Amino acid sequence: MKQAWIPFASRPVPRYTSYPTAADFTPQVAETEAGIWASQTASDKPISVYIHVPFCEKLCFYCGCATSVPNGYTRIAAYLEILHREIDLWARALGAHDGMAHLHFGGGSPNALSAEDFKDLVAHASRAFGLRPGAEIAVEIDPRGLTPDFIHAMAASGVNRVSFGVQTLSATVQQAVGRIQPKVLLSEGIARLHEAGIGAINMDLMYGLPHQTVTDVEEAAHFAAEMGAARISLFGYAHVPWFAKHQAAIDEDALPGLEARFEQAEAGARTLELAGYQAIGLDHFARADDSLTQAARTGALHRNFQGYTDDPCDTLVGIGSTAISQFSGGYIQNFKERTAWRAAIEAGRLPVERGVALTEDDRLRARAIETLMCQMEVDVDGLCREMGAAPDSLADALETARFLQSAGLCRIAGSTIQVPPDARLFLRTVAQCLDGRYKPAPRRHTKAV
Repeated sequence: MKQAWIPFASRPVPRYTSYPTAADFTPQVAETEAGIWASQTASDKPISVYIHVPFCEKLCFYCGCATSVPNGYTRIAAYLEILHREIDLWARALGAHDGMAHLHFGGGSPNALSAEDFKDLVAHASRAFGLRPGAEIAVEIDPRGLTPDFIHAMAASGVNRVSFGVQTLSATVQQAVGRIQPKVLLSEGIARLHEAGIGAINMDLMYGLPHQTVTDVEEAAHFAAEMGAARISLFGYAHVPWFAKHQAAIDEDALPGLEARFEQAEAGARTLELAGYQAIGLDHFARADDSLTQAARTGALHRNFQGYTDDPCDTLVGIGSTAISQFSGGYIQNFKERTAWRAAIEAGRLPVERGVALTEDDRLRARAIETLMCQMEVDVDGLCREMGAAPDSLADALETARFLQSAGLCRIAGSTIQVPPDARLFLRTVAQCLDGRYKPAPRRHTKAV
């Protein structure tokens, strides 16, 4: 890492999976707005649906997701009962639309569900929202709990993309983060998925874990490439024990420093690119024949709460506790506390706790941030003209970016801000220049690297 970059590497910045970010959500925007926005879907456009399953058979120490260990199936069954009722609430709240083009299951670990319950859930969502022919159905998987029955259930339900949580192959690191999964378990799981006809396998890898080395990251990247992963994400571990209490089990003294983290990320990216993968935005990689790569080439790449995507839908309905929805009018988030979430649904109300309404300035900046995060550059004046905004609407962003240019984190040519490939890990830092709402919050956002 260049010496001039070190001060920026430790600064907290939003992930910009949305703009405004979740830090700007407020209880003043909730169920009323959600109902109005949901009713305003376009009849000629499809929608996407995300279903949150907040359970894992075992809790990994590094995890920052909204999940818990159910200790038996009773809690899962009770959650599912309410989840089905929420599906019906949203189906009634939505205006006319052109069906569901994407259905994504995340968590937690969706394979904490029984095979039959998973099939019932897919079938219910498909009926309620009208599954379009050729729709993508994607499921995030914990390999440790992947059973033959669940694989068969996914295949029978039309699942055509699975995200496999690999993270690391190092036994030492796995022990340190409480996630023991031998390479043979991963290989056999992937083979069974392929045998069932599920060919598109994504893999999640991590760097910056306790005791992790450059060699560890390279080994995991080689494995993902050898297994033929269609897409690979390489995320940096975010140590936020004040937010994710179970991270206190991780030995902070064993965590790599900033420069070591940067070296690990660079080594992983280099390994994947040498294996033929295309770098996508901040932290994703995809094969040349994958639709994500094609979207990046044509300028059709997007970024949402699941990361980089080729999903162009304007409406994303989030179902389950903590789930976030996106509408043309703004963003809303369901209750995190499951008792409140359940009570709202049982009362026949959309279980919305907070949200944010979009202003015209938000829309402009959201487009600018997404363009930069996806294409590594943005012409701010050109975007203002395209969106009918005043010519100087993003002048503040250009001025702020000039400071980063002096450190080599970006280049400015006319009104275009560009992030060079070697500064890719600082995409969020540069995107912050376009953020008109940002307020320093050291314990809210993760470090840049």
